[in-house]
Amino acid sequence: MTKTADLLDSRTDPVLVWDQLKNLAPEELIQWRVAPLNTGQSAAQRNIDLPIPFGWFAICYSDELQTSEVKPFHYFDKELVAWRGEDGSARILDAYCPHLGAHMGYGGKVDGNHLQCPFHAWRWNGEGSAVEIPYSKSIPPKMRKPDCDRSYPTREVNGFVWAWYHPDNTEPLYEVQTFAEIGDPAWSDYEKHEWIVRGPIQTIAENGADSAHFQFIHGVANSPNYDITFDGHRRSAEVRAKMGTPRGLVDGTIAYGVDGSGQPWTRFSGICETLLITGVTPISKDLTHLRFAFTQLKSDRDGENGGVARAIIKDICKQLDQDKVVWDRQRYVEQPPLCAGDGPINDFRDFFRQFYAGSQWDKYRDSALKRSISR
Repeated sequence: MTKTADLLDSRTDPVLVWDQLKNLAPEELIQWRVAPLNTGQSAAQRNIDLPIPFGWFAICYSDELQTSEVKPFHYFDKELVAWRGEDGSARILDAYCPHLGAHMGYGGKVDGNHLQCPFHAWRWNGEGSAVEIPYSKSIPPKMRKPDCDRSYPTREVNGFVWAWYHPDNTEPLYEVQTFAEIGDPAWSDYEKHEWIVRGPIQTIAENGADSAHFQFIHGVANSPNYDITFDGHRRSAEVRAKMGTPRGLVDGTIAYGVDGSGQPWTRFSGICETLLITGVTPISKDLTHLRFAFTQLKSDRDGENGGVARAIIKDICKQLDQDKVVWDRQRYVEQPPLCAGDGPINDFRDFFRQFYAGSQWDKYRDSALKRSISR
């Protein structure tokens, strides 16, 4: 049985899950973070049938989409195409051309601010309207109209290209939060890390409300205290925990927030000022792409605290690695038998449910009821 004393130093190989990763070389660990995983258990066997939530989601970093560049993406269980017009703006559509079904992410090219299909050179704007057919003087009337079923409202802030996804194709219900540190010359360029997690967004986000796991997965000295606030589409909190160091236990405070279902951010203050912007994007119901983008005060990162600054980022990524070992194999429990000390998990689930469209949630609820009756 693990003794509490064994958990005091958060820099050591913590408890249980790190045994599966501690022998990986740095390059192997980076590959492991995004490698396919086949445990033999399907999403259905793991009871994962939660809908894909709606919200703003990161499609790529801004510097990954150059002017006049076209790129394919697969998110929301859909094929997408993104391009940057000559005006510098990013645009996103469903990838399949409505004319005869070509995938415009492969061979498509930018014509001014429009996307040209590789099959018959039809040209499309960012609203999903056909604007030109080079071999025809007329455009079918239906194709001239904006198509909200195919187009995605797009914003470019915080160094990311964001797309609004809603299964009913509604207009955005809120905006992407911006941060003054991004682009400030006093703050560093992003240090980027990424993971592919074999689990749904809700399970990943729920981690922040699960206070007990910090001790047994991440090696903190005790379960942290929480001040969580739920306000409309926004969730914010301060997490206080005693962290073990060679100098003894140190009181640590982490402030974080989440806008909607896919825009978490975290501030780490004290020894080294660090801001983490996270892109959490659903690939499918049970597959999620996570991006960690760190920026730090240059005076800390490039000064005497440089080693500490790098260590902070390394430790945060290590904690995500630890969580991923669990998430990749976790079964979703619809009605967990919670106990004192588990944290506000039910409050979180009540909050997160607002990001499932009504038709989605009704379908899931009916499916869950049938599963319950069958058992």
